[in-house]
Amino acid sequence: MQPVFGKSEVTKELLGLIEKIAPSDVSVLIAGESGSGKEVLARKIHDLSDRSDKAFVAVNCGAIPRDLLESELYGHKKGAFTGAIANRIGKVIAADGGTLFLDEIGDMPMDMQIKLLRVLQERVVDPVGSNVSIAVDVRIISATHRHIEKEIEGGSFRADLYYRLNVVPLTLAPLRERAEEIPLFVNHFCDLYKQDQKPLKFSADFLAEMMKYQWPGNIRELSNMIHRLSVLHPGEVISLERVNPAMLPSGLQEAAEAVSAASDVEPDASEDSQEFEDIILMARGIHKAEEENLSLKEVVNQVEERMISRALEEVNGNVSMCARILKIQRTTLIERIKKYGLG
Repeated sequence: MQPVFGKSEVTKELLGLIEKIAPSDVSVLIAGESGSGKEVLARKIHDLSDRSDKAFVAVNCGAIPRDLLESELYGHKKGAFTGAIANRIGKVIAADGGTLFLDEIGDMPMDMQIKLLRVLQERVVDPVGSNVSIAVDVRIISATHRHIEKEIEGGSFRADLYYRLNVVPLTLAPLRERAEEIPLFVNHFCDLYKQDQKPLKFSADFLAEMMKYQWPGNIRELSNMIHRLSVLHPGEVISLERVNPAMLPSGLQEAAEAVSAASDVEPDASEDSQEFEDIILMARGIHKAEEENLSLKEVVNQVEERMISRALEEVNGNVSMCARILKIQRTTLIERIKKYGLG
């Protein structure tokens, strides 16, 4: 499935700029919070460029140990260091003719910054343990969640490298600043993670709370939540009342618990007849009272125990949700759980 882009004005403006710069080989630096979609944006630039038929190679500079980063980027010769049992090409050479995406460039150590600057200036790579430089033709797109100017002032990032990388600066807004795009992303991820060919759906009140939530983890956090709920509730239409709050981000947990607290009331008398009918129907499938010579109280207790047990299983042990399903107070349910040893 192709990545999706929002329809907000800020995103439209950003995509318009990308269409202008993509055909050139100009270096691009994407600034944005973690999880906001910087790699997706970088890949979009690559796909619109004349290099689209060549490799797009992504490297997270903050995820690779310092002592392995040089070999990872530039490759090494056999015997260059302990464990180098064979020649290996690095990510830069792997991206030759295409695009190299350096994510979290602000985390790159100073000594590696010097070597990267040489690649940008000379268009050559020096594998570890080799005396021969290898020419490369690669476009570099980098990204960071840091304020690089402050890193330069603090002495942790080279100004000359920054100016080489930051020919065209792009800023990707956090999801909370383009909340109108959330429904589009929700539909995209529900389709992406659907189970048994039927996508998860959210109630209107749930979606409204999602649009109010700040999403500190941005699109990645939204994607992870929908993936999780798609596994737990495949093909269902879920509301805040139905979902287990523990499966939600902290801000949405509060909303779900508030709904739960508001529902913790005794059932109306008008519901009694339907509840009684439900008990009788279940009783027919659980016991044959006459054959087992059970009293009415014993039948009712066993039906009640079975109903509570099944409801607890359905909501993964969430007592508040179970109380809402059974239409009894939470405190009453806790007493019954203790009575039947279901805790």
